[in-house]
Amino acid sequence: MQVGKPVDGRAVGLMTVLCAIWGFQQVTLKAAAPDVAPVFQLALRSAGAAVLVLLLMYFRRERPTALPGLWRPGLAVGVLFALEFLLVGEGLRHTTASHMVVFLYTAPIFAALGLHYFLPHERLNRLQWLGILIAFGGTAAAFSGKLAESTGGYQWFGDLLGVLGAIAWAATTVTARCTRLAQTSATQVLLYQLVGAFVLLLAASLLTGQAYFKPTPVAIASLVFQVLVVSFGSFLIWFWLLGHYLASRVGVLSFMTPLFGVVFGVVLLGEPLEPAFIVGAALVMTGILLVSGHGYLKRLGRR
Repeated sequence: MQVGKPVDGRAVGLMTVLCAIWGFQQVTLKAAAPDVAPVFQLALRSAGAAVLVLLLMYFRRERPTALPGLWRPGLAVGVLFALEFLLVGEGLRHTTASHMVVFLYTAPIFAALGLHYFLPHERLNRLQWLGILIAFGGTAAAFSGKLAESTGGYQWFGDLLGVLGAIAWAATTVTARCTRLAQTSATQVLLYQLVGAFVLLLAASLLTGQAYFKPTPVAIASLVFQVLVVSFGSFLIWFWLLGHYLASRVGVLSFMTPLFGVVFGVVLLGEPLEPAFIVGAALVMTGILLVSGHGYLKRLGRR
């Protein structure tokens, strides 16, 4: 088994690019919303990415793992993944992209809580519990902000859907770590998620009348970006990083994603920022840093 090496300049550079991509995806969904509904765009994105993953598995000659009872957790992660993006797509109709990216990326907090109870070696320490309290305090502070007029007074509802999406994302992580899915390849787990998302999000789009696509340059560019860059390219780079570097030290850098999301939302979409949200977002990112990077921070402190 290959032992990951410490983070170097290349890893930091790649993680910075990945965080910028992940922070930018909410902005593109919001920008293209008048031409293609976010839920429908996420369904199309999942379909395109699933085809690319299948092609990748074919060229790698990677056969699907046939472990007994694998279909149940596979179905579970597919449903949870679809639920996450259904909540994100609906939430973006009511709140801003900058709000969504901050609330959605509280997922590591909920995942840490779930893994604490299901995996003995994932028990939270005092520093992580402090990070969770800070993150929850930041979430409460961000919710206390004044509702933006541009969202028709329902921004709190969109923010709430973002938090629920984070819980669904965390549940996906816990399911993948605590079931037979942990014994199969990352590409197969990703394929379960993408297929489940496509089927359920397409059904949701059709049932709610959101299955429309106006082929404007913004809509096409957004869809190409979501399929090729976000759902396929960024995940491949992420899995490569996890295979070559220490996972704990790579993961701690992901706290930059909400920061990029907020900056892109404000600069590119002209989204307003309330003082309470700024304070809350800073606390959330601090909490994520403490929970995800507790090991690295302890070693840094001892030095």
